[in-house]
Amino acid sequence: MQMNWMSWLIWGFASTVVLTSILAGSQGIGLTRMNIPYMLGTMFTPNRDRAQFIGFFFHFANGWIFSLVYVAAFQLIGRSTWWFGALIGLVQATFVLTMLLPILPALHPRMANEEYGPTVVRQLEPPGFLGMHYGIRTPLSVLIAHAVFGAILGTFYVVK
Repeated sequence: MQMNWMSWLIWGFASTVVLTSILAGSQGIGLTRMNIPYMLGTMFTPNRDRAQFIGFFFHFANGWIFSLVYVAAFQLIGRSTWWFGALIGLVQATFVLTMLLPILPALHPRMANEEYGPTVVRQLEPPGFLGMHYGIRTPLSVLIAHAVFGAILGTFYVVK
């Protein structure tokens, strides 16, 4: 059981491009106010313009690296399918929405806490459970983006 590195490089990259585009597009058309690259970037800098730039690369690298988990699952079962990739994507999105987003204020130096509200330093709104503070359709946007991410990997990754 040997991983197909070239297939991972190509399809991990492509699926991350699509995931990032869906999330950015969701914000652009008003489905959500959540901007993951901005949230990630402001963990490293208070400069809003620089935060967007840094966060984009951080989010993109995370997506590409995280696609290794999908590839490992495909290698484990000996095949890759769109539906299995989409299923993994839905599991990942559920984890992000229910576990990661609610604890983000504890990790983020510029994000307000739900109990105490904003301060001079912590002005970023916390996402809350399911990211609902960024809009009622935020969970839908995240679920779709991750399911498509997994479906692309499952469809095109070639198991050796």
